[in-house]
Amino acid sequence: MAEIKYKPIGIIHSPYKDTKGMPIQPTGAQGVKGTIEISPQYAEGLKDIDGFSHVFLIYHFHLSKGYSLTVKPFLDNDLHGVFATRAPRRPNSIGISVVKILKVEGNIIHIEDVDILDGTPLLDIKPCVPEFDFRKVEKTGWLSKTAGRVSEVKADERFCK
Repeated sequence: MAEIKYKPIGIIHSPYKDTKGMPIQPTGAQGVKGTIEISPQYAEGLKDIDGFSHVFLIYHFHLSKGYSLTVKPFLDNDLHGVFATRAPRRPNSIGISVVKILKVEGNIIHIEDVDILDGTPLLDIKPCVPEFDFRKVEKTGWLSKTAGRVSEVKADERFCK
């Protein structure tokens, strides 16, 4: 298969300058504010985005080094297949978060519930539409035992080594 390359459309700014102590999911980052700075050549693509309360941010885990097919995620002490986790050390270091839009000013989007490292390259934005995006989930695998702890657990540097 041919290599695929992406060019960032902007950069995510947050209060987190280091991965250690960061929230591990947006649910654990409630109330944390940040901004998205869209590159000027893509600013026109923000037309009408302020009509949505939440968006998906798709970004590059720029500090993640290499990958492992089995990882010990933040919410468990056991090894799991990387595709059964949201760990950043993946074959393609792509992350996804749902954040709340507070306001849009030109090419700057003010957001809330940010669990993303400052300076993270943004690859894409997609509007969050409950009728499209949310289904009744029947199983949550190994996370069924620990997902309720997401607000308590903070990141360390295990995926940046």
